Amino acid sequence: MLPNLISIVIPVFNNQDILDVLHQRLLHVLPQLCKEYEIVLVDDGSQDNSWARIEALKKQNHRIVGIKLMRNFGQQNAIAAGLEHVRGDIVVLMDSDLQDRPEDIPKLVDALLASDASMAIAKWKNRKDDFLKKFISKFFYRISQGITKIKHQPNLGVFRAIRKEEIEELKKYQEKTSSTLSLLYWIGLDYTTVDLARDARYTGKSEYTLKKMLKLALDRIFSFSMFPIRLAIYCGLLISVCSFLFGLMLVIRYWNGKVAAGWTSTIVLVLFFFGMNFIFLGIIGEYLGRVFLESKHRPKFIIKKILK
Repeated sequence: MLPNLISIVIPVFNNQDILDVLHQRLLHVLPQLCKEYEIVLVDDGSQDNSWARIEALKKQNHRIVGIKLMRNFGQQNAIAAGLEHVRGDIVVLMDSDLQDRPEDIPKLVDALLASDASMAIAKWKNRKDDFLKKFISKFFYRISQGITKIKHQPNLGVFRAIRKEEIEELKKYQEKTSSTLSLLYWIGLDYTTVDLARDARYTGKSEYTLKKMLKLALDRIFSFSMFPIRLAIYCGLLISVCSFLFGLMLVIRYWNGKVAAGWTSTIVLVLFFFGMNFIFLGIIGEYLGRVFLESKHRPKFIIKKILK
């Protein structure tokens, strides 16, 4: 059974040259898919004329909802802002750079309706990204799967269709330091996948820098895993054992009159232990910092303006 209303949530960041084409391609798809729809465009602190283009598109199409954030809060928080204002029975998340093809939205919706799953997610058959981005993505996936309880198939994208009741469940979790997509997996929503091809960017270059990718990885690791701090404990125990054995060896050498001259071994050990201490303090500080941020109860995003 087709939904009464479909909501499309799209975070926007410096996409002024893409929005018109994105809108036109959505118009070729959505009216045939559902009688009522809304396109929620969330301007995540763009530095170009993206908001002006959203305002212009709103005048052309009353089904567009424009949300302007006070500054750049990041893609995941922009998605959260959009989800706070959706009305659809099914919500579709997608990127704005046209790597997620609007023409594939019906495939995701059909897959969701044909199953009892909570989500239908695009599984990329190919990715037209550079080698570094693909390598980092695969590396992050393997690390995440190994040390957190968030488990999902590889090559899943942002592009997905979600049932309304699952969005309402997601809104209960107001964590500041975790990502929206990670929370969807953590909740335990079941999903089905749809094999899709991922296009190259329509224009320009990706704003998803190495720094942002690293932040996303750390958000998932430190928000959903105790492994780093437990690793510090394990390393501490291992170093203690090694230090005991090394000390025992020095005592035996002392009894045999074979103590080496100089302080080289002492200096090496001191530097090693100092380095390990700084690493452990950094890990503890990361967790404490996240507790500090959560305790302030600051919002994940601040909305400056809404066009409805």
